[in-house]
Amino acid sequence: MTAHPRITAIATAVPDHDIHEAFIAWARTRLGDARQAALFDRMAARSGIRHRWSILPRSEDEGSPIAPGGFYEDGFMPPTSARMSLYAAAAPDLALAAIAKLPALAGITHLVVASCTGFVAPGIDQILCTRLGLSPSVERTLIGFMGCYAAITALKTARHIVRSEPAARVLVVTVELSTLHLQPETEIEPLLAMLQFGDGAAAAIVEGGGSGLMLQNPFAVGLDESHDLIRWTIGDTGFAMHLSGEVPGRIAAALADPSIRTAMTGSRDPSEIDAWAVHAGGRSILDAVEAGLGLSHDALDASRRVLADNGNMSSATLMFALERIMPQRPQQGVALAFGPGLAAEGLQFGWTA
Repeated sequence: MTAHPRITAIATAVPDHDIHEAFIAWARTRLGDARQAALFDRMAARSGIRHRWSILPRSEDEGSPIAPGGFYEDGFMPPTSARMSLYAAAAPDLALAAIAKLPALAGITHLVVASCTGFVAPGIDQILCTRLGLSPSVERTLIGFMGCYAAITALKTARHIVRSEPAARVLVVTVELSTLHLQPETEIEPLLAMLQFGDGAAAAIVEGGGSGLMLQNPFAVGLDESHDLIRWTIGDTGFAMHLSGEVPGRIAAALADPSIRTAMTGSRDPSEIDAWAVHAGGRSILDAVEAGLGLSHDALDASRRVLADNGNMSSATLMFALERIMPQRPQQGVALAFGPGLAAEGLQFGWTA
């Protein structure tokens, strides 16, 4: 008999170091032209972001990582090796902070981890298994470098596991340390792109019984001739993100396509969906989804609140939106995220008692 996988618990965690204003102050100094600096200030004010949290240690003044004693002191860009060393230490700790808020982990049979902002071997999956005291027989899957839609891939993977093994109890973890990848940019577009990103982690339990958000039909859409619109490049000073200003327009146009809408909503009109968990990749991304689908102005409130409180935490962001939506017990929901490719990944969900 096929099980009906559902998220029965979900929890999130962020560090306690808010770097949003410190980053804005630093970025402003990178723009030599006063008009560009003024434009940056206007765009920052319109970003919809109030806070972004970082695992970076506080500087001597208890604030900016660019200040004396900070990780990026005086604008120094640490090598990728130093950034990965900090990732190896901090990513498991942040993931464990989210996991600690879940109910007891008794009976966990599988662990699925998504993390795109660092590499370490043994992997985060093995580190978490050891530190949680999980059985060595727990099956592990590590999803890396897929970008912001990796949370969807992690949930899809958990769904497939439970459908094939009805007794499975899957721990799904997403952890991202985006603030490790500050770059020495001097142009307004990449600085605005970096303005979006913060650190965060989420954890969920997916299983075949109990009350929760049932994970239903998954879908995937790749947009033609879009592979350069979102990309990460591994360099000597971390991972450089490229986020084209064309992305929102391409998303809005794609979502107006009836065939794509049908795949996303299961032939329902978007207005019939009572919960939208959309990756909060930025205000313009959320505006594009709202416009492309013809949604009401409050349809993406959960995602907009996540953006305001945390910024874009890559793959972890969608899980924060689902955490906010879950207490509402929606009957018909859609989870949707975008990432490199340009691709969209998602699945339908609905409450089951």
